[in-house]
Amino acid sequence: MLEELPSHRQLRKLVADQIRAAIFDGRFKPGEWLRQERVAQELGVSQMPVREALKELAAEGLIEHVPYRGVRVVALSVEDIEDLYEHRAFLEGRAAEKAVEYITEGEIADLKLMVTEMESLPPEQIAQYRKINRKFHETIFLISRREYLIRTLTQMWEAFPTMLIGNFAVTAQRPLPQRDMQDQMEHRAIMDALENRNAKRAGEAMKEHILSAARNLIDSLKANS
Repeated sequence: MLEELPSHRQLRKLVADQIRAAIFDGRFKPGEWLRQERVAQELGVSQMPVREALKELAAEGLIEHVPYRGVRVVALSVEDIEDLYEHRAFLEGRAAEKAVEYITEGEIADLKLMVTEMESLPPEQIAQYRKINRKFHETIFLISRREYLIRTLTQMWEAFPTMLIGNFAVTAQRPLPQRDMQDQMEHRAIMDALENRNAKRAGEAMKEHILSAARNLIDSLKANS
């Protein structure tokens, strides 16, 4: 149960955080209907902050309003995955290009260390791999200093990877087939471009890395459908 907070804005944010966490960890399943009254009872709050929190989560793309039916957790299709990866590839590719203008030797060293750490992890430590991989990508787009790219990509990374895990069991507990060596080569190509201050190549390498991951994921999903 949530403790009542003096600030309505704080309460709405806390409710949104609780619902978001429930979606991410699978307590609210893809396609599940979220009834305001039930959610409010579970969280120990009134329906008003729940209603406002659901609007916030709809804007993030985690839930959707269906006319005359209510609100449900978004269930991603293969076509959605294609669009999400294409969008992310374009934005992160541009961020990598811009990062070349500002990246320092210390930041290059930090990114190289992340790549080394990812390469040293065994397959069963997929959760730790994903954590470092996310930090790798976030570090690069933060270095770009492009505020729109940073805001948009931060929001995508908040929901995007976990939504894929929640929607598709094949992605949840194990790495995708044949991605280990491919990821290593692609990460090294990105680092090589950044270290050599080649903006065009950095953008191309980042975009190809993300699109190749999309192709592998879609192939695995189709093979397991």
